[in-house]
Amino acid sequence: MSDLLDRPAVASDRSGAAPDPTWWRQAAVYQIYPRSFADSNGDGIGDLRGITSRVGYLAALGIDAVWLSPFYPSGLADGGYDVADYRDVDPRIGTLEDFDEMVAALHAAGIRVVVDIVPNHSSDEHAWFAAALAAGPGSAERERYIFRDGAGPDGAEPPTDWTSMFGGPAWTRVTEPDGTPGQWYLHLFAPEQPDFNWANPEVRADFLHTLRFWSDRGVDGFRVDVAHALTKDLSDPLPTAAELDAHPRGGDHPIWDRDEVHEIYAEWRRVFDSYDPPRTAVAEAWVERHRRPRYASAEGLGQAFEFDLLVADFDAAAFREVVTDSLELAAESGSSSTWVLSNHDVVRHATRYGLPPLPARAGSTESDEKQGRAWVLAGAPEDSLDRAAGERKARAATLFELALPGSAYLYQGEELGLHEVGDIPDDARQDPTFFRSPGVDKGRDGCRVPLPWTAEGPSFGFGDATAHLPQPAWFADHAAEVQDGAEGSTLSMYRAALELRHRLRTAERLEWLDTGSDDVLAFRRPNGWTCITNFGSSPVPLPAGDVLLTSGPLDEGMLPGASTVWLAS
Repeated sequence: MSDLLDRPAVASDRSGAAPDPTWWRQAAVYQIYPRSFADSNGDGIGDLRGITSRVGYLAALGIDAVWLSPFYPSGLADGGYDVADYRDVDPRIGTLEDFDEMVAALHAAGIRVVVDIVPNHSSDEHAWFAAALAAGPGSAERERYIFRDGAGPDGAEPPTDWTSMFGGPAWTRVTEPDGTPGQWYLHLFAPEQPDFNWANPEVRADFLHTLRFWSDRGVDGFRVDVAHALTKDLSDPLPTAAELDAHPRGGDHPIWDRDEVHEIYAEWRRVFDSYDPPRTAVAEAWVERHRRPRYASAEGLGQAFEFDLLVADFDAAAFREVVTDSLELAAESGSSSTWVLSNHDVVRHATRYGLPPLPARAGSTESDEKQGRAWVLAGAPEDSLDRAAGERKARAATLFELALPGSAYLYQGEELGLHEVGDIPDDARQDPTFFRSPGVDKGRDGCRVPLPWTAEGPSFGFGDATAHLPQPAWFADHAAEVQDGAEGSTLSMYRAALELRHRLRTAERLEWLDTGSDDVLAFRRPNGWTCITNFGSSPVPLPAGDVLLTSGPLDEGMLPGASTVWLAS
């Protein structure tokens, strides 16, 4: 094992500071997809002990917090987002004791812990759903979920013609305890993910219990999955799919972004604020622009993801519009902006930027993101990918992102410059999106392939066995071991940027500067440092100032195309 992976988790200079209740406002948060981060026991699946073994690496990277995607018991119908038990650890990933040890190790290194909470739906393996199936129609057990009688004379048709987010019907019929065909249950996602009934007080109370359970174990915050879908109006008559799609999303939509969802988050906020320092939360809410601030308010979750950069091309005008808009929304909510270029649901940004521009889209909605993913993986084939150009643009975009005020959410492997893995065999895929829409959407497996830690080994240092998703041969050149200490490597750039970002962090605002070019963006932060990004293809002159960091080599005092520089003035 290399020195990189054996590096001790030495506490950072900020770990001994007094608790800061506002740490999240400008934090660098590193998302870990546990099954694909590090495998400690050689079964091909990442685990909590694997994460603990890499705390030294995370500390050296310079992040403020990690966000863990679901690690709970699960049938893995949706990568762990089908939760069978919200207050335990999947035995394939570890134990509660392993979780406690991991949290202690991360905290000792000055790294906070954020965990995913999945409140819209459970797994069909959840004890409550098993009880609902056994109890039958009209029971209290079924009231925890959304069951309806079918349409037609025999109830053989689903209650509506709605389509799930993963393709196929949004309703599945169950077999009743007496063996006869019975009611239907709603699942906005996979059939293995039945939606909770959030009008039920038992559901609300149980999630408050879950929030306290993990907070008491030292968790510092929560990422709330599908935060805009919990409350629903399913009174008869139910709308058709066409009527549902045509309904404005202004607070009274039958299933998306209803006003009363904020009553739930007000309850959650009271739980969060009962801890010292208060627990944080960030909403995954694909909602209309004017609807975002309420999720991010101090009375609600406190922060909400800004997804517009995920659907923006590498373009100066697009980036400036997104940043300006996000800062305005943050000021409206009193929260801070959140910046995301890659995560577990989207094509890695090195690949997005290396492909032809995406088709024009109306804005950052979940359907826009899915259309973009389909374009990247189906409409734009691998042979149209310019890997080198994609990596240059990704590095430039990352330095732009890390210079912005607000929180930066980084996805595991982006610090290695990883591309999407697009050539996974169909029989090795795991994402339900692929199976429910074959030939249309290849799914999200390509960004969830286990990380390469070393240039050799059965799984490039991920573990001692073949990884649960196939890794391509080109991973060897991107391995953390190869990039460690290598001048100019993407890993070295991320480390330098995060260290500088921490030292330069200042008030949450910026001043746009006139560059005289439509292809060049420049902004100054309050304490006198400047970020300049050349989104074009031709070099541009650099203004006076000391160079702090660049995304790539300068060209005789010029800033090349697809490059970013940080200057001290």
